[in-house]
Amino acid sequence: MKRMSVLAAVVAAATGCTLAAALVSPWWWPAAGVLLALTALGGWDLLQRRHSVLRNYPLLGHLRFLLEKVRPELQQYFIERNFDGRPFDRDVRSIVYARAKGTAAEEPFGTERDVTAPGYPFLVHSMAPVPKPDTPPRVRVGGPECTRPYDMALLNVSAMSFGALSSHAILALNGGAARGGFAHDTGEGGISEFHLGPGGDLVWEIGTGYFGCRTDDGGFDARQFADKAADDRVKCVSLKLSQGAKPGIGGLLPGAKVDARIARARGVPEGETVVSPPYHRVFSTPRELVRFVARMRELAGGKPAGIKLCVGSRVQFLAVCKAMLAEGTAPDFILVDGSEGGTGAAPLGFADNVGAPLTQGLAAVHGALVGTGLRDRVRIGAAGKVATGADIVRRLVEGADYTNSARAMMFALGCLQTQRCHANTCPVGVTTQDPRRVRALDVADKTLRVERFQRATVQSALEIMSAMGVSDPARLQPHQLRTYVDPRADRPGDRPLPPPAPGQLTATPPPDWAADWAAADPDRFTV
Repeated sequence: MKRMSVLAAVVAAATGCTLAAALVSPWWWPAAGVLLALTALGGWDLLQRRHSVLRNYPLLGHLRFLLEKVRPELQQYFIERNFDGRPFDRDVRSIVYARAKGTAAEEPFGTERDVTAPGYPFLVHSMAPVPKPDTPPRVRVGGPECTRPYDMALLNVSAMSFGALSSHAILALNGGAARGGFAHDTGEGGISEFHLGPGGDLVWEIGTGYFGCRTDDGGFDARQFADKAADDRVKCVSLKLSQGAKPGIGGLLPGAKVDARIARARGVPEGETVVSPPYHRVFSTPRELVRFVARMRELAGGKPAGIKLCVGSRVQFLAVCKAMLAEGTAPDFILVDGSEGGTGAAPLGFADNVGAPLTQGLAAVHGALVGTGLRDRVRIGAAGKVATGADIVRRLVEGADYTNSARAMMFALGCLQTQRCHANTCPVGVTTQDPRRVRALDVADKTLRVERFQRATVQSALEIMSAMGVSDPARLQPHQLRTYVDPRADRPGDRPLPPPAPGQLTATPPPDWAADWAAADPDRFTV
């Protein structure tokens, strides 16, 4: 009773009324409850030993944790400028949203970017522009050993697995691909029912877990692979060596997330934790890698087979090229993923420090294939922050034949870049398995948005190429991309090394490539 009187006195003092009035006030019990809760919390803050700031500043210290929690939202909506946000700035996000919605994507009053900043890239236009082609060009993927080549669009859906993305997100992406006539990479999580439903073209990606074609002990099952690759919706098959966000590291899917649908797609037991090792079982040398890709093509009935990688050692990739020459076979395509890419969560040490950016990776792969005389038979795809028409053109100039996009496709689905992809709390239902959150993503609407975004972005790329005097992407030249160096100079492209002449590596390697070419061994991955 004495404690209640003390609380009543506190309430009376706080509200400016008498003690008797406080005791009969309708605010008495709520106010008393709040005061008791704050007192208990303050006492706990003083006694706990985990957070020093709370011991020194009980109650008030919680404000620090609240502000820290909402810091990304405050940064994105109130602090960052239109052009300096990360990973994608507001200008880029806005143009993706506009194209996905079919609204105007123009901005008045000129660029907000510093076009004289060192490192600023720009495309070189022509004094004699050419008409834009009526039909977007496509890229024929399939070398001499491929009997069922595929015509790839200039922009496609990059690898994102079901499980990382929600069922509704996969349905909308594949539906957009079906309507727009472009390809949808499954990611390494296998071919789910949601990939197959809308009927869009699929690139089936196989990772180190061999999901969808996996033996009981986690190895590669050739029979399962052949059966699923025979599906007419599967247009290409791809072996993932590494990805941009976390090259050289495996993954773990906790058993709690392995529901019946994910278990069916991946071919794993429901409710059991699944480990993807950082290495492949099917090869251990460059020569074995090349042979296995040829086997994938054969098992897939002659469909294009390729590899995906984030470039690390140029010596190792040159070793793969030597193996191609020695074995007389090569992948039909190589998808280069830049270290700036990545939709999934990754250790910060990997995301920030491991792997080559897309520009350098493309230069290494394109240069190596040109120098070994293999470029004409191998198509190169580029993935890593491709979101605008200018991004497509830049990557084509740097050596790619086509591009893939992941996060921009997520923006087309309504992604807000809240960076909660790994927490199962995506507010718009894109990267979550929470049924309530997934329900918010309307498949029919988002299917149209994906189609509109891809079509408008490719049209933007064609308009830029037309302004550069080029109607065929194959005619783009390195000198048409320049990088600003200082107020008095710019230089062609942004390549770390110029590519060799066609076939030059097998004859007389240029000095910049000679040491790496000599060190490359087709029978081992030199560290």
